Amino acid sequence: MKADAVSEGGAMAEERPPRLVDYFVIAGLAGNGAPIPEETWVPEPSGPLRPPRPAEPITDVAVIARALGEEVPQGYTCIQASAGGHPLELSAGLLGGTQPVICYRRGRDRPPLVELGVLYEGKERPKPGFQVLATTPYSHSANLAPPGPGHPRTYLTYRRAAEGAGLHALGITDLCLVLPSKGEGTPHTYCRLPRNLNPGMWGPAVYLCYKVGLAKANTLVYEAELLGRYPEEDNEAFPLPESVPVFCLPMGATIECWPAQTKYPVPVFSTFVLTGAAGDKVYGAALQFYEAFPRTRLSERQARALGLLSAVERGRALGGRAVRSRRAIAVLSRWPAFPAFRAFLTFLYRYSVSGPHRLPLEAHISHFIHNVPFPSPQRPRILVQMSPYDNLLLCQPVSSPLPLSGASFLQLLQSLGPELAITLLLAVLTEHKLLVHSLRPDLLTSVCEALVSMIFPLHWQCPYIPLCPLVLADVLSAPVPFIVGIHSSYFDLHDPPVDVICVDLDTNTLFHTEEKKPLSPRILPRRPYKVLLTTLTNLYQQLDQTYTGPEEEASLEFLLTDYEAVCGRRAQLEREVQGAFLRFMACLLKGYRDFLRPLTQAPSEGSRDVDNLFFLQGFLKSRERSSHKLYSQLLHTQMFSQFIEECSFGSARHAALEFFDSCVDKVHPEQEKPEPTPLVELEELSGSELTVFITPPEEPPAPEGSESTPQYCYDGFPELRAELFESPQEQPGALPVPGPSRSAPSSPAPRRTKQEMKIAQRMAQKSAAVPELWARCLLGHCYGLWFLCLPAYVRSAPSRVRALQTAYQVLRQMESRKVVLPDEVCYRVLMQLCSHYGQPVLSVRVMLDMRRAGIVPNTITYGYYNKAVLEGKWPSGTPGGRLRWAKLRNVVLGAAQFRQPLRERRQRWQRQKQEEEAETAAQEAGGSQTEPYLERPSPTRPLQRQTTWAGRSLRDPASPAGRLVKSGSLGSARGAQPTVEAAVAHTRRSPMDSLLRPRERPGSTASESSASLGSEWDLSESSLSSVSLRHSSERLSDTPGSLQPPSLEILLSSCSLCRACDSLVYDEEIMAGWAPDDSNLNTTCPFCTCPFVPLLSVQTFDSRPSAPSPKPASAGASGSKDAPVPGGPGPVLSDRRLCLALDEPQLCNGHVGGTSRRVESGAWAYLSPLVLRKELESLVENEGSEVLALPELPAAHPIIFWNLLWYFQRLRLPSILPCLVLASCDGPPPPQAPSPWIMPDPASVQVRLLWDVLTPDPNSCPPLYVLWRVHSQIPQRVVWPGPVPASLSLALLESVLRHVGLNEVHKAIGLLLETLGPPPTGLHLQRGIYREILFLTLAALGKDHVDIVAFDKKYKSAFNKLASSTGKEELRQRRAQMPTPKAIDCRKYFGAPLEC
Repeated sequence: MKADAVSEGGAMAEERPPRLVDYFVIAGLAGNGAPIPEETWVPEPSGPLRPPRPAEPITDVAVIARALGEEVPQGYTCIQASAGGHPLELSAGLLGGTQPVICYRRGRDRPPLVELGVLYEGKERPKPGFQVLATTPYSHSANLAPPGPGHPRTYLTYRRAAEGAGLHALGITDLCLVLPSKGEGTPHTYCRLPRNLNPGMWGPAVYLCYKVGLAKANTLVYEAELLGRYPEEDNEAFPLPESVPVFCLPMGATIECWPAQTKYPVPVFSTFVLTGAAGDKVYGAALQFYEAFPRTRLSERQARALGLLSAVERGRALGGRAVRSRRAIAVLSRWPAFPAFRAFLTFLYRYSVSGPHRLPLEAHISHFIHNVPFPSPQRPRILVQMSPYDNLLLCQPVSSPLPLSGASFLQLLQSLGPELAITLLLAVLTEHKLLVHSLRPDLLTSVCEALVSMIFPLHWQCPYIPLCPLVLADVLSAPVPFIVGIHSSYFDLHDPPVDVICVDLDTNTLFHTEEKKPLSPRILPRRPYKVLLTTLTNLYQQLDQTYTGPEEEASLEFLLTDYEAVCGRRAQLEREVQGAFLRFMACLLKGYRDFLRPLTQAPSEGSRDVDNLFFLQGFLKSRERSSHKLYSQLLHTQMFSQFIEECSFGSARHAALEFFDSCVDKVHPEQEKPEPTPLVELEELSGSELTVFITPPEEPPAPEGSESTPQYCYDGFPELRAELFESPQEQPGALPVPGPSRSAPSSPAPRRTKQEMKIAQRMAQKSAAVPELWARCLLGHCYGLWFLCLPAYVRSAPSRVRALQTAYQVLRQMESRKVVLPDEVCYRVLMQLCSHYGQPVLSVRVMLDMRRAGIVPNTITYGYYNKAVLEGKWPSGTPGGRLRWAKLRNVVLGAAQFRQPLRERRQRWQRQKQEEEAETAAQEAGGSQTEPYLERPSPTRPLQRQTTWAGRSLRDPASPAGRLVKSGSLGSARGAQPTVEAAVAHTRRSPMDSLLRPRERPGSTASESSASLGSEWDLSESSLSSVSLRHSSERLSDTPGSLQPPSLEILLSSCSLCRACDSLVYDEEIMAGWAPDDSNLNTTCPFCTCPFVPLLSVQTFDSRPSAPSPKPASAGASGSKDAPVPGGPGPVLSDRRLCLALDEPQLCNGHVGGTSRRVESGAWAYLSPLVLRKELESLVENEGSEVLALPELPAAHPIIFWNLLWYFQRLRLPSILPCLVLASCDGPPPPQAPSPWIMPDPASVQVRLLWDVLTPDPNSCPPLYVLWRVHSQIPQRVVWPGPVPASLSLALLESVLRHVGLNEVHKAIGLLLETLGPPPTGLHLQRGIYREILFLTLAALGKDHVDIVAFDKKYKSAFNKLASSTGKEELRQRRAQMPTPKAIDCRKYFGAPLEC
């Protein structure tokens, strides 16, 4: 934990975390003492005006029996007719009926009624807190049902507000009765009781409806103003909007007159959302409260309107009245942390009404803004201690691919129920006008956010105001679709608009006007709708079991211990509701990607139209017929058009859209049950339980010898004073983060989304169980590494177009090798670069290759492709002339290709003629003094095999490099001296021939077949060492400067030592032991199965300071008389010592070490491609792709650099990394220092990959292949520093080779095991038996002549043969087993073996 704390502190010092709160504001009436203007602010009516509502709530309800002669009590109002004007007579015309009538009374002398109910006596019990209205005011029964034994006695029940609830308690403001049989419905904003008041057989059904509201009188309303803010300066990335005050007080800044003894009401918390021009959201939270207002600021007219002056006696003030004004404090943030905002604002309000305090209120505001960050993986939990009694806990949001919002799907489901929630989903999908209203302003924002979030991945494009101030109420008359939330008191003045669907969150109802046809969920897809309804119904039934207590009242112990446990169930239900809507949307748009139309030609006008980007009719025909009406409306909405454009050209939401595509692949619309696995798989939060404590601001020090006395006491919320704010403590080098998500530091910069990373991780885990798939998985990630470096490679190349063509060829090479890619980054990077450098045609070719390979591009790749096609510079539209010149060029090049063999044949004939003349002259001049080189061969002994020095097949020097040329048969030489092909023939077949590659075996090559068929020459073994190597020397020297040594030589080796068992583990075994985890650096030892971190050893030899002139190879052979000299007698396969001497890199390069060279060594962690890719992506994300082409890269990030160099050289991929080593070395700089993008000559750097360790351990037993070279006196790169055991003699090595050549590998294994002895006392080899025999064979024959696949088969057969007699376990203990199938597949897929 201490280490975590230190690292977190270091991270904080490097980069300042994003703030939780950006602004603090105060809104209300100007408090400068100036008179209030006479004109009150009344919003423009957006609908028909309603008659004025009564100003007093209903406090009593009664039932009178007209048949018993009862009259309406004084002060009561009788309900004579229904809401539609029809007369009402309960139990009318029935014998014994009492003709009950419902009456009510208004007033303020007692708490108002807040809820009504209907009770059927004998069938249920009254609800808790309800009272039964059992009798009339005249003590008769208040039964509403008609008399009779079959009718239950029906009574009204009511619940009254608590005593002392105050003037602002919600209460029932109106009653009415409705007759459904007359076509009457529930009036807007009314709540209808579900029980029938007339349950008898006679008479129509009658239902009671009531309206809950806030009845106020003597109120003046004004538009809110900005009274104070902090900080005073605007943030450039986030300026303070001017409309913030009206959102803080959406119903206006009011002045009210109360009775003098009225208590202050509880502050009201509300939230709002502001949407910027770019679609970014700003979240606000406000706390509304009342303060005393001076009467002196009121005019006589205003005082009379407030009831402060007598209406009868002019100018006489009335006593017992108090004047109050409404104000608000608010915070603005880019994070929807509403619970934390509520706790902070409540603390500030309590601080302002209590005291005295030692710290000013401004100190707490500035301290919270500057020092409280938003939680992050480095700071998953933040505990803010605002005072000794006030705390709030901030937790890192659950990492989800869905966009972060302030939505509460539980409140949506709890307020409306499953059926209405689905109806609203249909209304949003078809872009209807929605007006959401409630008496609870804090509920509006969370429900409206849920409405726009439930249609993910579609994005609402029309006006969206979750909490609409009255000053903006004219938006309700807009002719476009909208989603608006408003306070229900708006409808006290106005009727709802005609073409708007009103959603009442307080009564759980949807209100349609008569002209508007109600929406029917039957047009939704049948099975997805059924699954959605069933899921929401089950979740709706579980809501009552969740905890709903006020979290801001929780204690410190609760916040630290039980907070997550208590809120976990509710958060789980929230995700399940969101997942249900997500599944429905995935089923709704299933298969939409099949109807996208990619751009394949030069763009024209209208290329961005939806009809050109999406096949609308085809998609519509693919849907079920019953849903065509829904899809017809959906496909023509603005949000669907925007969705198709985002899918086609990419957007900031590409990661979320790519996640939605994965959800589409998972769902099955034809099923009637949801999938067992959830669509939203949450990522694990930071494993650290680190909690960052934010302490309160420090109190000022008291003078010496005295105690500090509180000096700040407030009568209300004060005006902010700039001198009392704490100045922010800026951290050196800290950079602010502009928003919730950081933008890319460079472009183009290849990145994977979180969804792609999870898919790649899942594929790696599945591939780890299958050897071949694991090797292909690692290979795919290696190619992904190269394409991550491609932007830097292209930017550094002299020709950008040629570099892009090279990348395309690498892409084709991947397809030919059938590489399984874990993602589409390779294609996406190339498409992005084509867009960046204006190569749209190449981008089209890449897309066609993707489709040919069966890869369906995801949203991100598809967007990059279309952007490249749309923004790229296309060739001119009339390519006739260019096309003709291209055809002519092809004809000329074709004719030249046909003439090339004739020219080569003529040159070869002339060269042979010159050689014959020269040899004839040499024989005539010295034939009597020297022996002939060759003897006449016997016709009965055909040529068996042919090789060149170093075991390589000889190629004709005049032929193009890399192409084998058929050598002339010896029978057709017509007396000429035979070439080296014939001179190296053996008189008998060697046992080693069984290990040669198939193309190297006798009778398999063209040259051998021709020689064996037409040759009559007999070669004696004594003359083989004197055959001329003229052709070989000519081939080595035909290229100018080929003998020039490289300026820098780099040796790399991944062979690592396992400390647990003192065994060397080689590259393919390390690959096989890696875990499918992008954070695990360990591999597993194949001998002891212990985990360890492999190392990548590096040695660099810099020879630039001395810059010696090239010398002949003979001068640098360390004085060895047997070293071959170019142009002189050359070795053949039987001369193994001389043959392998030429295999040494020092000799092949033309120098051995006579030149003084600086040697630098190092070792870094050898990373799995999975781990390396994650680290490389992090580096590119933080520093940009330009860092991969800077000379500082090897020193700044050595682990990443050397691992990349290893993999790129292993796969023979072009890169600029070797040049970076040369540019970063300390050699003498050139006269003019090149820029970072001008690379040195790649030919001056040589990189060699070695299979074995670079520096052997002198205390260990020497490897057999090194002893072979020591016994053969072959110069080596490193001289063995330790002693050589006597038992490891040359005879032993030759015996092992003989057994291997005779296919008796089991005897070779047994011979080595017998020579080494048992493990405790015998010789200890760091290499396994398999590795010793393999390396010895390679050293004896040369790696180009050993078929390792055939060797593995023979070794496996030998191991099984020995295991039957010795036992597999004993062989494993003595490390005689061969590599695992996973290791063998890794070696197979990563190419040819490395150097020994």
